[in-house]
Amino acid sequence: MLMLAGTSVSALATTGGVSAGGSSAVITTTPASVGGAAPTTPTPTVKKPHAPIVSKSANIAYTGPVYEKTATGQVIPYTTPQTPGEVTSATGGSTVGVVADTKPELLVPGSVARFVNGLAAAPMSAPLAVQEIIWAGNQIVGLPYIYGGGHGQWNDAGYDCSGSVSYVLHAAGLLKTSEASGEMESWGQQGVGQWITVYANGGHAFIEIAGIRFDTSAEQDPNPPSGTGPRWRPVMDSTNGFMARHPSQL
Repeated sequence: MLMLAGTSVSALATTGGVSAGGSSAVITTTPASVGGAAPTTPTPTVKKPHAPIVSKSANIAYTGPVYEKTATGQVIPYTTPQTPGEVTSATGGSTVGVVADTKPELLVPGSVARFVNGLAAAPMSAPLAVQEIIWAGNQIVGLPYIYGGGHGQWNDAGYDCSGSVSYVLHAAGLLKTSEASGEMESWGQQGVGQWITVYANGGHAFIEIAGIRFDTSAEQDPNPPSGTGPRWRPVMDSTNGFMARHPSQL
């Protein structure tokens, strides 16, 4: 059992992402019974969890437990802020208004990301790179769309489609320099990834991570938030016309 700041919960992270206390779950073996050797059993094959693209419903509200990774690496229960800048979003998109220099690094049990008050919460069982992409997206969600934004500098006043995708990939160490949408058609490896998929063509790019979408376009968003720029949205039912690319092993 893992301890979340004094609260006992089941071990939830097995693939390198953040678990309770900021570290991976530790597997221990059953001690030998008194007077005899421990039985020898074959090592079980652990299937790597992944986030299937299934979040296609217009209603994707989440009411389960939410945790926050603190600056010291602790994972504690998350308390919704009660401030004038508080953000609420019951379904698809995320809204503008989180007033903070750094937004919380949210976590939820399982292998699918969730929408929590306009931000995205990363799945606890996801690899760290997946969690970092989601947390990076939260830092720029709500900023306006600016053509060329995110290409001249990482920290910008606004972002265009490929600039926002480049920003989150860079935050996870998966991209060194920003790329235009056309360049992303050949980024990484071909096809849909287990956790991360970049969709790109000559005119647009967006990214789907752990069952949710980070996109400047409101296409196929049943409840688009106000404003322009990068927002969290449900995944698309159809991605016809886009090249699907993914990072190695993700």
